[in-house]
Amino acid sequence: MIILSTGSIYTYGTARALALAAETGYDGVEVTIDDRWDTRQPAYLRRLAETYGTPIAALHSPFVATVSGWPACQLERLKRSVALAQELGTPVVVTHLPFRFYGLLGHLHGLGYRRFVLPLPLPWLRREPYYYALRDGQLRQLEEAAGVIIAVENMPAFPLLGRPVDIHWFNRLDELARFPHLTLDTTHLGTWGLDPLRVYERLRGRVAHVHLSNFDGREHRSPPDGDLPLAALLRRMAGSGYRGAISVETHPDALGAEDEVQCRSALRRALLFCRENFVEEEADVKQ
Repeated sequence: MIILSTGSIYTYGTARALALAAETGYDGVEVTIDDRWDTRQPAYLRRLAETYGTPIAALHSPFVATVSGWPACQLERLKRSVALAQELGTPVVVTHLPFRFYGLLGHLHGLGYRRFVLPLPLPWLRREPYYYALRDGQLRQLEEAAGVIIAVENMPAFPLLGRPVDIHWFNRLDELARFPHLTLDTTHLGTWGLDPLRVYERLRGRVAHVHLSNFDGREHRSPPDGDLPLAALLRRMAGSGYRGAISVETHPDALGAEDEVQCRSALRRALLFCRENFVEEEADVKQ
């Protein structure tokens, strides 16, 4: 199924995001849980899903500690997300990797959408309970107890003095293979100069969920727009029997979200790209 991440239009309210997903033909949504109550109230989310006929196929656990009323501990936030998924009957929870160190992370809005990180010295390497839970294989136990898939997402490189820096634990491909289920994020692979098709071939036995967006030096572009071979990836996924959700996860500016008419058109275009290419490879299908 092709679904829309509400993070793609996080500048809109949750109800508006589900309405747009339904209007533009998506099979469901991935709800990104954040500080807004409407992203994490089960009765309200169920009502929205029923109203718009838009299943909540995945939840994205909060990746910041500042969620009102939720624990600052990332492991406890994940557990809350899993409990919410159980209440909603949602089969997948996406979770980020733990940060490697304390630091400053932000966005240079005045210079365009650019993320930056300023790490602090090595003695501040960060190993919180979430780190040990991932290291010691506790995710599988949590999955089995809850009946919910927990799909760990590969994370991007962060630029520091012109060089890519890895600020997350377990982010190398050989380390990601330790987890029972993964979310393959294509734009994050692009920040490392990795070919999503090759990475999928290497990890496909564990890929349970996909965040699909392109990369052109900027992250989270619309799937048709960028340098990554996403059409070929989609065809390979279809040919290999992939049955998980494909979640279109862009930045709002990649959809022209300030103009709802333009945004609606961009959402349809992204969906059409996915539907046209998520087919088994044929000689007449073009990249």
